[in-house]
Amino acid sequence: MYPPPAEVPARGRRTGIFGGSFDPPHLGHVSVARDLIGALHLDRLLVIPAGDPPHREVMLPAEVRLDLTRRAFADAPGIEVSSMEVERLGPSYTVDTLEALARHFPADRRVLVMGADQFAQIHRWERWRRLAELARIAVMPRGGREPSPSPESMPIEYVVVHVTRVDISASRIRRRLEQGRSVHLLVPETIRHDVERAWAGRRARHAAQ
Repeated sequence: MYPPPAEVPARGRRTGIFGGSFDPPHLGHVSVARDLIGALHLDRLLVIPAGDPPHREVMLPAEVRLDLTRRAFADAPGIEVSSMEVERLGPSYTVDTLEALARHFPADRRVLVMGADQFAQIHRWERWRRLAELARIAVMPRGGREPSPSPESMPIEYVVVHVTRVDISASRIRRRLEQGRSVHLLVPETIRHDVERAWAGRRARHAAQ
């Protein structure tokens, strides 16, 4: 499902694209997304959960991750959660997403946001050279270190965007959930019980096997 094209300025919107597995979505995602709106002067930020991440195994089904992500960002102004990758069959390649957005919203000025760790591996992405043709690339530093492209991806144009990084990771949350521990203050309270319940059901299914 594509966000509605209502009230599009003649010169197009400045649209950020923030993708990921969101397995599960957490407060770090929400904090970064809010900062990106101002730091990149965006008219809107599209948060796009991957349906079938090609380079990462996910624990929760796509539909569950999409629902949790929608609820996690429900009260965040300027942020829209899109189901386009969940609805699209096959691996969720970013280049396909950008090409689809370019077809549906040709006037938009697209900004693809990623972390420094993702940027370091961008040469492994599907048709990675095409990404910079479809969107400006904005990279968030990590661990106080400025991002840099790998030798394989030189030269590639990008900008550095500084946001407040919250020391929360989905892998840390998943470890706590696998141990049956609470994720209070790690994920939005509006989804915490459902996240914990989903993992409790997952543990129960694995125990019964």
